[in-house]
Amino acid sequence: MRIAPLIILGTQLLVSLQGQPGPAVPLHRLDGPIELDGRIIEAAWMAVPPFRLVESTPNFGSPPSEVSKVRVAYNDEFLYASGHFLAKDISQIRATALERDDLRFSDELFGVVLDTFNDNENALVFAVNAAGNRIDLSVANDAQGQGGPPWNRSWNTFWDVATTRTDSGWFVEMRIPFSSLRFQDQQGKVVMGLTVWRWIAAKNERITYPPLDPKWSWAFVKPSIAQDVILTDVYASRPVYITPYALGGSQQEQDLNAAGSAYQTTNDIQINAGLDIKYGLTSNLTLDLTLNTDFAQAEADDQQVNLSRVSLFFPEKRLFFQERGSIFEFRTGRRGRLFHSRRIGLSEYGPVPILAGMRLVGRVGAWDIGLLDMLTARTDFINDGDPVTVPAENFAVARVRRQVLNEYSYVGAIMTSRNNTAQDMNRGLGVDGIFRLWGDDYLQSSWSHTVSEDTPAGLSLIDGSLLRLSLTRRGTVGPLYDFTALRSGSHYEPEMGFKGRSDFLRLRASLSYGVMAAENSPIYRYTYRLNYSAFYRNSDGQLDSGELGATWQVNSKAGSRGNLSIKRSYEDLPDTLSMPEDQVIPPGSYPFTQLSGSFSLPFSWLTRAQFNFEVGSWYDGRSISFGTRPSWTVSDHIRLSGQYSYTAAEFPDRGKAFTVQLVRMRISVKLNAKLSTATFAQFNSDADLIGINFRLRYNPREGTDFYLVYNEGLNLDRSGFPTPPLSGSRTILLKYSLTFLP
Repeated sequence: MRIAPLIILGTQLLVSLQGQPGPAVPLHRLDGPIELDGRIIEAAWMAVPPFRLVESTPNFGSPPSEVSKVRVAYNDEFLYASGHFLAKDISQIRATALERDDLRFSDELFGVVLDTFNDNENALVFAVNAAGNRIDLSVANDAQGQGGPPWNRSWNTFWDVATTRTDSGWFVEMRIPFSSLRFQDQQGKVVMGLTVWRWIAAKNERITYPPLDPKWSWAFVKPSIAQDVILTDVYASRPVYITPYALGGSQQEQDLNAAGSAYQTTNDIQINAGLDIKYGLTSNLTLDLTLNTDFAQAEADDQQVNLSRVSLFFPEKRLFFQERGSIFEFRTGRRGRLFHSRRIGLSEYGPVPILAGMRLVGRVGAWDIGLLDMLTARTDFINDGDPVTVPAENFAVARVRRQVLNEYSYVGAIMTSRNNTAQDMNRGLGVDGIFRLWGDDYLQSSWSHTVSEDTPAGLSLIDGSLLRLSLTRRGTVGPLYDFTALRSGSHYEPEMGFKGRSDFLRLRASLSYGVMAAENSPIYRYTYRLNYSAFYRNSDGQLDSGELGATWQVNSKAGSRGNLSIKRSYEDLPDTLSMPEDQVIPPGSYPFTQLSGSFSLPFSWLTRAQFNFEVGSWYDGRSISFGTRPSWTVSDHIRLSGQYSYTAAEFPDRGKAFTVQLVRMRISVKLNAKLSTATFAQFNSDADLIGINFRLRYNPREGTDFYLVYNEGLNLDRSGFPTPPLSGSRTILLKYSLTFLP
């Protein structure tokens, strides 16, 4: 008699009654071979008891509307997952995405979420649609997003999947090598967090194991509520992945000459090669080495127009910095960071070559550790006709974290160092902690300090530091709060990180209440929220910026959502604030009131859009803005998406006005799962620029990639003398990389 299946079934029954993950359960070890073909017919599969899935959304606890059988098992080398998904109407099984990591909730999806270190903070997501398209994501900070999805789509690893479709539904087999995972084993015993789910797009329905309370916005990827599972006699291998690349192409730039009398063309033929090596030092510690790193295939940044007093933030999209990247995260605010990897290899004048680098991430005993060291090359640029040199630099980071008090609390420390050949340096030191006090209430704290070559002698500790305290109740239902106090000193300069303001004290309070609607209601959840935020200048204690607002938000069970907000703002400008079209806001104190709102069609629709608006007084005038983000899945092979935003401001007392338009358009064409193209065009009226990015990717097998990349910047303002050329820059690159798999 098999004991493990009975234990699993009994625990699943307990879980379903309690609505919470139960005690750790043993996963089933396969007793025979599995052929990865998308057909679940082997005797080894039939011996694995399926999980009992429960509807999570839109009606928590209800029986699923469709029959689903999900099994997870393992052998010495692989973790396997299978799904047997029936449908009453197979025409509703959607599968339109064919490009790796193209996550569309208009598709039918199956997902496996693994908290491999069982740390309740980080997770890996392996998902697939009915066409067999693979999506892998990494999740950090227990899926506590900052307004958007809490995952990183740029993370990738090696794994396989196969799907089949019949006249009754679709079937999937997933195989994840243990060599692609990092985990901690205790003499062959491994405990992980596990969540599995099926997304039925046509019904906006998600069914899960374990049952996931919808009080969490991103419950289906949240590691702290995953089911703990036990694997025995599992020992991770220590593979070596070697990935050489070769690159060739040309780059053309148009720059003013030193006299400013004419534009001169610079043509640069690029022939390059490099190497990445990934080596598993232990089952939970990975060393990455890189030589002459290149990121030609990285996705282009979205253009932004800055109408605020705060610097713009751009996320990291380069693959080398992704695996376990959350270890290096040290937040000092919503966007603020003591370390932000985009500082490496990117300057205000353009990309800077990375000569070599080392990255060590993983766990040693109870400690999560991260070490990074990168060396960039001396690079010459032409900026507005003048030569500019970015010196060679060295970037180093050391980070440690560990659990304390309970399994949901952490303390950590970080050190950063930036040195260059121009004798400039910047050092950073920080300590932080996340403490679960009780229930869903958390206290977060951090202190960081920086010094550089121009830090005044005798500077007080507080003037070179940033201190942050935050008390939060996490969730989306019932009474919730978020109280934050943050102080930044006058000489706090994280040159390896990101900051929006300097020398301030910020106080923030948010009170909200979420209400789940009745089961027979078309509404899913109502949320009412009050927000207060104030920035005070340290120099004189005066209010620098302030905001008081109220928001009403509603989510429907069909997947649409909308909100309406009103806020009263205050800005005290000590200096002139630059605006588009060479306009300015003069110094002064400005109270103003604005009304804003947004509405999104269900993301499960093949044709959908988001709409937003904001209108009201603004500084010493008034403004109106609106925008939309439409998308249309034309077929399984073609998808169109875009964005349009319009802002107009006028200042009658000064007789001034300006308008800004931003247009983005993406065209994605996938011939099959191996060959795809993406065209991304952007128009920015403030910069009078059109940017075009075209990428062709051929991925014949896992670990082999061929890219054709074309970038061009077109100048729309061709007035004045000398007249700028239509094409300001043009790049054409070919890149081929090959990973030698173990």
